[in-house]
Amino acid sequence: MAVSSTPGQQEYVPDNTTETISNGTLVPESVGKDDLRKWLNILSLVIAPVGLVGNGLVLWLLGFRIQRNHFSVYILNLAAADALVLGSFFVFYPWETVKAHLLYLLEDCILYMFYCVSMSLLAAISTERCLSVLFPIWYRCHRPKHTSAAVCAGIWALALLFWGGYLGVCFHLGCPKFWDDIGHLLAAWFIPVTSVLCVASLTLVLRVQCSSRRRQPPRLYLLVLLTVLVFLLCAVPLGIKIFLWSLSVFDFMPFRLALLLACVNSSANPFIYFFLGSRRRRRGREPLGVVLQRALGEEQESEIGDRDMPGEKLKIRDLRMNLIHLDALRRQNGRGRELL
Repeated sequence: MAVSSTPGQQEYVPDNTTETISNGTLVPESVGKDDLRKWLNILSLVIAPVGLVGNGLVLWLLGFRIQRNHFSVYILNLAAADALVLGSFFVFYPWETVKAHLLYLLEDCILYMFYCVSMSLLAAISTERCLSVLFPIWYRCHRPKHTSAAVCAGIWALALLFWGGYLGVCFHLGCPKFWDDIGHLLAAWFIPVTSVLCVASLTLVLRVQCSSRRRQPPRLYLLVLLTVLVFLLCAVPLGIKIFLWSLSVFDFMPFRLALLLACVNSSANPFIYFFLGSRRRRRGREPLGVVLQRALGEEQESEIGDRDMPGEKLKIRDLRMNLIHLDALRRQNGRGRELL
């Protein structure tokens, strides 16, 4: 099966036809590119273990030490996706000099599958936070109990079918234009998900800005906004790079730099959680579980929506009182029937 060369392979191929003068000596231009690529690889391999430890700690705390709520279910799955992205770096780099297209196909599909899962989970988090602010009554009263678990399972299943199906087709039928297809597939996932993410995040930013002039916004909203900001700065360039590469536009940025930024994005989220959950005024050290639980706590999740909508807050209170009253009447009717 013949496939087109990847961005990593193209950057690795030396170009000895161009020479530049350095200190009076002719030096191949590819030497500088190779040095840059080597240092970018080293930085990625240094950052990735740190991110793996951080995401592993989040997985352990949310999986075994902290009682989960519907928001922390998203964070648990996001940490798993980020850990798998970082783990893919250790499998991807050792094969960069090997002209084994099947290995490139397998490893790159796995890497971009986890990349798309992480992106989609972040879009789901932003959308749900946006709905909780814009429609607090509906969110409190009509949101299904297991929405978070269902959305996460759907994202994982869709990504597995999407990328696994393409990988199966390539193994059986062959994909001569593999990287063109990868760029188009990534664009088909990247563009709509990123658009939803940007719209939901912008709406959340405007709402928080308008509602938090006198009071500090809850940590939960700051956590979402910081995570989205890091994603836009560090993870989006990789998607743009691959898409432009499939269109024969190579001068956006070095491929290894885009991978390094994606590595930073997957490593940064645990530090955002622990930073926002920590209390700076306290001198003593707190358990990491307490810090993480404070960052993901939802005791103030509807504070922004309630602050500007006292009428809707009263409606929620009246609705709860009516439900309590109806429940009491049903119990009284049931007791009366038993006496008769």
